[in-house]
Amino acid sequence: MRAFVFDSYKHPLHEADVAEPTVGDHDVLVQVAAAGVNQLDEKIRFGEFKRILHYSLPLTLGHDLAGTVIRTGSKVRGFQAGDAVYARLRDHRIGTFAERIAVHESDLAPSPTSVSLAEAASLPLVSLTAWQALVVLGDVQPGQKVLIHAGSGGVGTIAIQLAKHLGAFVATTASGRNADFLRDLGSDVVIDHRTQDFTQELSDYDFVLDSLGGENLAKSLRVLKRGGKAIGISGPPTPAFAKKAGLNPILRLAIRGLSRKVRAQAAQAGVSYEFLFMQASGEQLRQIAELVDARAIRPVVGRTFPFAQTPEALASLSVAGTRGKTVITLT
Repeated sequence: MRAFVFDSYKHPLHEADVAEPTVGDHDVLVQVAAAGVNQLDEKIRFGEFKRILHYSLPLTLGHDLAGTVIRTGSKVRGFQAGDAVYARLRDHRIGTFAERIAVHESDLAPSPTSVSLAEAASLPLVSLTAWQALVVLGDVQPGQKVLIHAGSGGVGTIAIQLAKHLGAFVATTASGRNADFLRDLGSDVVIDHRTQDFTQELSDYDFVLDSLGGENLAKSLRVLKRGGKAIGISGPPTPAFAKKAGLNPILRLAIRGLSRKVRAQAAQAGVSYEFLFMQASGEQLRQIAELVDARAIRPVVGRTFPFAQTPEALASLSVAGTRGKTVITLT
């Protein structure tokens, strides 16, 4: 079947003829209709996670999909041929830039019925990231103040809507030209990152979702009230993450050093910092699908590319200006 792979780290993505998927007892074979494109795909191609995620090369990229069930493994009970589904595949099982893929049943969920499969494919990774940050780790409550950075991006557009659904007062940073769009998604305050310093505009926040890292994360700690929490999805990773991931002692020591400064800054400010490396979850995707069908969350697809232009779709992530997600369509 057709797929898009890379042969060595930092080498270009290209089309290849690869073997049909092997379907295990708990797997579901899916005909891919659309695949979301994520920065994680590009980071893996560049080898940024090769010490944490050990992949054999060549590797088919792609973490998100929406499509139709072809058949199921012998022990699968929750899905059947013809079902419309969506998923973010677990690490070491990725490869949605392909015509077909076998997905573990626990990563899979029925697709939202109120949106197209292309829109559904835009959701899994970013909506799970927002859910695990705001609901699981952040425990965001009604009336709390939440800051979401990069509001017009893939994670940001979903996180704003989810935070608003949870009853939070929401601020976001973005380009000023996106202000009306972000207010329409539910943001109460939009900070133009080009002309405004968010640390001068915001204070006493309960929660920050940071997707930028570096100095932006350090500054974010300063807008939190004591007891507040910052969640970073761009790093630096923390010792708690390294332990949970089962990394070797040398990597754990390196990660401790990488995050020492920000952890010390958080402690001094009386706040906490956690690193989120999102996990696949079909159960959470079922809850997210309910919110989509209830119109509490709407997908934001900025660009679509045909399957033959998958390398161009991946390259487009480096060009600023796209709202929401980029999606590859196979139908």
